[in-house]
Amino acid sequence: MLAVPKNSLEQRQVMAIINLTPDSFYSLSRHVEYGDVCCSVARAIDEGATILDLGGYSTRPGALEVSLEEEWSRVRMGLQAVRSADGKVMVSIDTFRSEIVSRAYDEFGEFIVNDISAGELDPMMIPTVAELGLKYVAMHMRGTPQTMQQLTDYPDGVVRGVCDYFVGRTAELLDAGIPKENIILDPGFGFAKSVEQNYELLHALDKLHALGYPLLIGLSRKSMIYRPLGIQPDEALPGSLALAWESLHKGASILRVHDVAPTRQIVDLYNLYQNSIR
Repeated sequence: MLAVPKNSLEQRQVMAIINLTPDSFYSLSRHVEYGDVCCSVARAIDEGATILDLGGYSTRPGALEVSLEEEWSRVRMGLQAVRSADGKVMVSIDTFRSEIVSRAYDEFGEFIVNDISAGELDPMMIPTVAELGLKYVAMHMRGTPQTMQQLTDYPDGVVRGVCDYFVGRTAELLDAGIPKENIILDPGFGFAKSVEQNYELLHALDKLHALGYPLLIGLSRKSMIYRPLGIQPDEALPGSLALAWESLHKGASILRVHDVAPTRQIVDLYNLYQNSIR
């Protein structure tokens, strides 16, 4: 069995990205062999990750579709690697398919569901999560990974659009039987948002935080960092860390990152900074 994710998220968490795909946008995060996955898992734990986010379906803009069986094969390999490494670390599965959730729960026990579609790509996702009593990350996105970058028009602005979406969506999650304490929100940086909209959303992140749910922020090495600077993803660590601090300042509970050790330092220093002004 995997660790049961019982933490209240009162402490800020570092979520390590464990991509089980050959085509994720940051090449150094790709792991397709079991041995590589085991090494990546062990390193993330050693560097201070408190959650491991396993993904078997790349959701970068324009990513290719992956069959259910292929995604499950990848996710199952990742779960086996985690189980063999450490039974205490929390696990998250990055999927929008309820069947992946059901299979993983049946074989490995509880985990956090990290759904880029907030349940909109699979009508059985929300009922499945509610029935199993799992923690659930609902992310804002429009369309699919194949179409989302053509859907960046927000008539009332991106901040209003995302906040209004989550007001409605969380009401639906609660009505479906997912308790408030199990819901986490992700504004979806880079998903159906331009570079400028990403920064507008980051600047107003405290408005989303005011909705009363923990926030998961994933902007590590994304195009909102490397494109304005004219660099590549493998050069975007300094920018990722700068925006990680700002995310914490605006209320983030979980930072989803490729680089665990330096992000752990940012979180520890931010905690020290916060404690010094109380």
